[in-house]
Amino acid sequence: MKRTLIYSAVIAALFSTVASVTIAADKERDQGNKPSQEQVYGSQLMNQQERDDYRAEMSAAKTGQERDQIRQAHYKQMKERAKQQGVTLPDESPAHGMKPGMGSGSGMGGPGGGVGPGSRRMN
Repeated sequence: MKRTLIYSAVIAALFSTVASVTIAADKERDQGNKPSQEQVYGSQLMNQQERDDYRAEMSAAKTGQERDQIRQAHYKQMKERAKQQGVTLPDESPAHGMKPGMGSGSGMGGPGGGVGPGSRRMN
């Protein structure tokens, strides 16, 4: 009987600890997932509706190639808007520092290539 009571207390304590950690992690993750303006190239030149529309369009894209095309068109549009407003935007788009047209899989070594030990072995 005493063991059952002790086991129950230990299990309850572990459960509440795990629940607390899970809740804290969920809150932190949710706060971290809020898209910031800096994630959209030229966002400082866009209103909230334009940013939301761009994100929706990117989310609706079915392939990486389609996202690259949307990104490239957006990049050109923002560069033109910046020019009209006399503002300078950085040359790199927010897609991990890629220039337009450098979509996924077109980096050094081609798709899945890479540079470094073991990237490609010649037998």
